[in-house]
Amino acid sequence: MVNTSYELSANVSLLFTEHPFLDRFAAAADAGFRAVEAWWPFADAVPSEAQLEELLGVVGASGARLTGLNLFAGDMAAGMRGVASHPGREAEFRGNVEVIVDIAQRTGCRHFNALYGAELPDVSPAVHAQTALDNLTFATDALAPLGGMILIEPLSGVDRYPIQTGDQAVVVVDAVAARTDGGRIGLLYDTFHLSNNGDDLVAVARAHAAKIGHVQIADTPGRGQPGTGTTDFHSVLGALDAAGYDGLIACEYAPTVPTVPSLDWIDALPGVALPGWRCRGGSS
Repeated sequence: MVNTSYELSANVSLLFTEHPFLDRFAAAADAGFRAVEAWWPFADAVPSEAQLEELLGVVGASGARLTGLNLFAGDMAAGMRGVASHPGREAEFRGNVEVIVDIAQRTGCRHFNALYGAELPDVSPAVHAQTALDNLTFATDALAPLGGMILIEPLSGVDRYPIQTGDQAVVVVDAVAARTDGGRIGLLYDTFHLSNNGDDLVAVARAHAAKIGHVQIADTPGRGQPGTGTTDFHSVLGALDAAGYDGLIACEYAPTVPTVPSLDWIDALPGVALPGWRCRGGSS
């Protein structure tokens, strides 16, 4: 039995793609979400002031609060998944952190996913690890005065990506935590990536209860909404509740139908809450 009622947030990089990106924040709020998150929405690590003002303006106008954001991850369309561990891009990473701190100050957003980066063929694992440790320590310390948290996410389906399991992510979390001055860093517990890589979701929640900083859900296989795959979300929520997790749960799935009808799973899963969903009459 799940005793906690988890508020859902919407990751608008995957949900509400029926709309242009900047319109998705309002669409999420219209569907009942009061919390939203996104992948890094700009092509560059440091956007122009006009680009940043436009983004923050539409988030503010939506009425939803920005609760999560990815750091710059390189050219995602080309397959990149982070630059934190890439030597030679330290200035780019740290310039992005300065923008992240500004966003945190202006929005109250406190959770920031720093994708580690795939290993480069001409760089040793030791150099990758040291580069990541230095960069992630910098980011964690920069957000410490605001109470912000850096998140380390295992990923699936990415060649040469060294963080694939909960255990591997926690090694990084612990290494950074040992070096920071009161900063916060945690595991991003993504049900799709973890289970897709063979992790037992309940076991990960139990083993790393104190280090789970944020939760994202999608079913496995396929990354669709809950109910389209084989993940036992009742057991997952029970394990998170038993572990003491009391944060948001983000919908970071690729809907198999239009986004609003895809939310029907909420009615069948006790333990999650979407403000405004009931008053809108479900998916009608």
